[in-house]
Amino acid sequence: MSERSNIEVVKASPLAVDLMDEQSAALADIIDIETLNDGAVLIREGHVDHRLYVVISGELAVTKQSGGGETMTLHCLNAGDLAGAMGFVDGLEHSATLISSGKTEVFSIERQRLEALIATQGELVYQVMRAIIRTGHNIVRRMNNQHVELTNYINRQSGRY
Repeated sequence: MSERSNIEVVKASPLAVDLMDEQSAALADIIDIETLNDGAVLIREGHVDHRLYVVISGELAVTKQSGGGETMTLHCLNAGDLAGAMGFVDGLEHSATLISSGKTEVFSIERQRLEALIATQGELVYQVMRAIIRTGHNIVRRMNNQHVELTNYINRQSGRY
C-alpha cells in the first residue's frame, strides 16, 4: 500500500459514507491494517471471528466446500467490499472461507473496540452499523437478481439464452 494514513483508508471505505471528518478519525484510531500474501486464509468457514474486514486493495475469494469435498469459489471481493459482516454483527460462525487471491490488504475493526465507542461516539457506531446493513442489503438484492436470472434461464422465460 502507498503510505496512506488510517484516516484516508477509512474515508475511502463504504463505512465512512455518512461520517463526518472527526468520526472518520475516531474510527481510524481503532482499525488494524493487514497485508495478506497469495493464498492466505482471512476467514475460515465454521469459525467465529469478531472482526469486520474491509478490502483496501487486491481480492479475496469467497469459497465453500461442496458436498463432494471440492472447494467452490462463490464470489470475489474487491477493494471497498466488506468481509465477515454478518459474523461481526451476530457473532455466529462464518458460512464461507475467504482466501487472498494475490497480495491483498484489508483493514479490520474488532467488535469490542467499536462497541466501546457507543458511550462517547454513539452516532459514529450507528452510522457504521447502517453502512454494514446497507452492504448486506445490496448483497441480498444482487443474489435475488441472480436467482431470478437463473430461474428464468432454467425455465427459458423472459431472457436471452
